[in-house]
Amino acid sequence: MAVHLVAPGVHMVSHRGANMYLLDDDGRLVLVDTGFPGSEGVVLDAIAALGHASADLGDIILTHAHYDHVGSAAALVAATGARTWMHPVDAPLAESGRGSRPMKPAPGLLRHLMFRLFAKPGRTTAPVKIDELVEEGATIPLAGGLRVIHVPGHCAGQIALGQPATGILFAADTCMNILGLGDPIGFEDRAIGRASQRKLAALDFTIACFGHGQPLHDAAARFRARWGG
Repeated sequence: MAVHLVAPGVHMVSHRGANMYLLDDDGRLVLVDTGFPGSEGVVLDAIAALGHASADLGDIILTHAHYDHVGSAAALVAATGARTWMHPVDAPLAESGRGSRPMKPAPGLLRHLMFRLFAKPGRTTAPVKIDELVEEGATIPLAGGLRVIHVPGHCAGQIALGQPATGILFAADTCMNILGLGDPIGFEDRAIGRASQRKLAALDFTIACFGHGQPLHDAAARFRARWGG
């Protein structure tokens, strides 16, 4: 288990190359994404390491329905009773457990290799009920307020989250920071994905957190240098 402090009240939990984030919410906890299937023990251990009981996890926000983000959602809900949040476009995938939509690899040799190794379009997950549907422009009233930003392209129902209290952008898989800031391993629609990257590049934030790769500081300037905005 790897738990890293990103900012006061924000911890990154990494397992098998996927990142999850525990946010403090006045003594309760909010989890952003749940990692691969079988990651629930890692998350529960991280919660305990932070001095909390499993019942302190009150909410789980799922950025999109790929199996490395929703994989342990059902198990964590069963263990904690947490409420779940998701965009309505991806909620049916999570609730059915039926896996992701077709994707193609992002440009570049590294992305092609990673896509062949890690993209599992037919992979299913345990179904999880989604309690709250959230769309573009909504503010989730947790952890100081989390602004919902719809960022399709990699996945049609993907959301990013802005946390003004910390200056953090949770970018999900709009992009990643592995061997530098760049594309995710694949897109459902590359043109739409590029528009989502430009959309994030136009925002103001200090730290970017990703589904894959390390957090990035001075992040807004780096996004603008990469994608304009």
